[in-house]
Amino acid sequence: MYLLEVLIERKVNILNRPFTYAYTGAKDINVGYRVFVNFNNQKIVGYVIKINKTNKTSQDLEKELGFEVKEIIDVIDQERLLNDELMHLAQEIASYYLVPYISVLQAMLPKSLKPASSTFSAPKIAYNTFVRVGIDSEENLTPKQIEVLRLVKENGQILRKEIGSPSIAKKLIDSGHLITFQVEKYRYRFEEVEVEETKILNFEQQKAVEEILDAKQTVSLLQGVTGSGKTEVYLALSEKFIKEGKNVLMLVPEIGLTPMIVSYFRKRFLEEVAILHSDLTEAEKYDEYRRIAQNKCRIVIGARSAIFAPLENIGLLIIDEEHVEAYKQDSLPFYHAREVAIMRAKYFKARVVLGSATPSLESKARALKGVYHLATISKRYNEQILPNVSIINMANPASLVKKSALFSEILLNKITDRLRKKEQIILLINRRGYSSYLSCRQCGHLFKCPDCDLTLTYHKVDEMLKCHYCGHVEFMPIICPSCGGTYFAKSGFGTQRIVDELARLFPEARVLRLDSDVSRVRQSITKTVEKFRTQKADILVGTQMVAKGHDFPLVTLVGIVSADVGLSIPSFRSSERTFELITQAVGRSGRAHLQGEAIIQTYNPHHYVIKLGAKQDYETFFKKEMFVRRAQQTPPYTYLISLEVSSKNESLLIKTIHKIAEDLRYQNLKDVHVVGPVSPFISFQHKTHYRHLYIKFKDETEIKKYLLTLLKTLQTKTQINLVVNVDPNDNF
Repeated sequence: MYLLEVLIERKVNILNRPFTYAYTGAKDINVGYRVFVNFNNQKIVGYVIKINKTNKTSQDLEKELGFEVKEIIDVIDQERLLNDELMHLAQEIASYYLVPYISVLQAMLPKSLKPASSTFSAPKIAYNTFVRVGIDSEENLTPKQIEVLRLVKENGQILRKEIGSPSIAKKLIDSGHLITFQVEKYRYRFEEVEVEETKILNFEQQKAVEEILDAKQTVSLLQGVTGSGKTEVYLALSEKFIKEGKNVLMLVPEIGLTPMIVSYFRKRFLEEVAILHSDLTEAEKYDEYRRIAQNKCRIVIGARSAIFAPLENIGLLIIDEEHVEAYKQDSLPFYHAREVAIMRAKYFKARVVLGSATPSLESKARALKGVYHLATISKRYNEQILPNVSIINMANPASLVKKSALFSEILLNKITDRLRKKEQIILLINRRGYSSYLSCRQCGHLFKCPDCDLTLTYHKVDEMLKCHYCGHVEFMPIICPSCGGTYFAKSGFGTQRIVDELARLFPEARVLRLDSDVSRVRQSITKTVEKFRTQKADILVGTQMVAKGHDFPLVTLVGIVSADVGLSIPSFRSSERTFELITQAVGRSGRAHLQGEAIIQTYNPHHYVIKLGAKQDYETFFKKEMFVRRAQQTPPYTYLISLEVSSKNESLLIKTIHKIAEDLRYQNLKDVHVVGPVSPFISFQHKTHYRHLYIKFKDETEIKKYLLTLLKTLQTKTQINLVVNVDPNDNF
């Protein structure tokens, strides 16, 4: 008999421990296999993390342990899902982020392999059936059968369906003249590319490569201005490690960037490249995952979850646009891909490269302290000068025109000029939809989400009101529910409104939109980006997606329609995010031989974030923002953990979180400061109330020990749920 230690698929703290099951079956069983178990009279999936062989009987075990050890129902897998390195990584992540171990394992695996009951409808391996010659004799065969036999013999092997006649194929197979066999079929197809020779690096690029290779630190921050050619540095480093027999793992923040990066790498490394991101179908993802696990590629490129690719012998991990918040998972297990990359690098003794024109304050601070190595590229790759930037004060009536409430006179004139020159334009508004909110003109009733009490955004394309936080959708109202009025005011604006305005002002212009509404349709981001890149459109309107990493040679004008949007977000990171967005957006202009220009429309023209973003002056911004962070004692001067406590019983919730806050303060832990409790931006959703508590600290040892005890204490309180988020992106 085997005793199995099994994690069950429920990713809640109360069940965050292994359960003991017995196994007496004939199938092979090992650590890393999934099994069906009976848990609380339900058939669910478990994940085996430990196996012990015993000669004891069930009765002996029951007496010894004090409970009946149930037999598992069945073994699901025939091979281990995760290797030693990934199992070790899962434990390290669970420990650092204080999350259930099973939640990490589920995040690591593609849908088909997750330890969860919902995965069994997911795609499995697909095969092509081939035939080859068995008995090489034409005796007693018909002319048609001989024709087929000779066809197979000539080609060595062919697909069974290529024989044509199913009956002839069957007779030849039954007689032994043909033998069938199966070959795994890959459902993802890369586009054809032409092999590209290694480019000669300029002085700064070559210096960066040499510095990174020689650095004593594991992690290097590659800070290069927009258009400086950081991708060529990535390629040169990858080539070096591939020649040494090591593998490369690269992350990009948006799936829209993946095809471009993949194209660059495939031109150098051809079939050595695999991809993993959410725009693949589950079947394609499963195939790519298996191809990586079977060591059939040397380079993996993907978005955040690709950090868990089962790639072995890693020599280099690259995090492109490392400042982007998308690298932080916003649900269990709340990992940050940058930190996971550093964990994997330690195991393989690999190097990590963090690339950005606007590094996160945490990464820049670590580089200046010598924790990371700092490599810089100060000039654009082609020696092209940075765009000319104008800041337009939208509060000044002289900036406005009667024919449009959205565009300043200068921006309209610049758009007209670029359309005449057949050059391209990017317009950024970091808000999707048509109008920010809808209200009744008669009584002022504001249409809000019934689940989280946020204002609903009007989307003209499908005449719907949508909540951009929880996804609630409802039809555009005909009458006001408060007064019966039939006239409504649409206030604010988003990407859809911009597109409509452009169609009215510039009917001849070809306009594309790129935001998360568009990206809901599979491959729509890739198709939109490629359409714009191949000059099949004149203007690209979008949210922050259009500002990240794209390289459009004919874009000579970038317009930021409302640069103030991000500054009003209640987060200590709002200034940093706004600066990054402005800098990155401006950097999309003038990346080839044509001079670029950017127009920034704002109601706060003197705000230091707007002014420094326009100048792309990261160093001054860093100093000013670090001064603010020091005064606030926020990251990178401290670490941060958020506690989210939720309950359907609001009074119990308030009582519990205040008790936690009081107890934390009573502990009087060194360099630990408690902020709150506070009501979050969304304090009520899906009939559940939420409150937050924030903990600033400088040494994680004591505070994490306290939180582990707290999690165990609250396990028994079924009316209260506690979620711990280490290094959160958003807070007070």
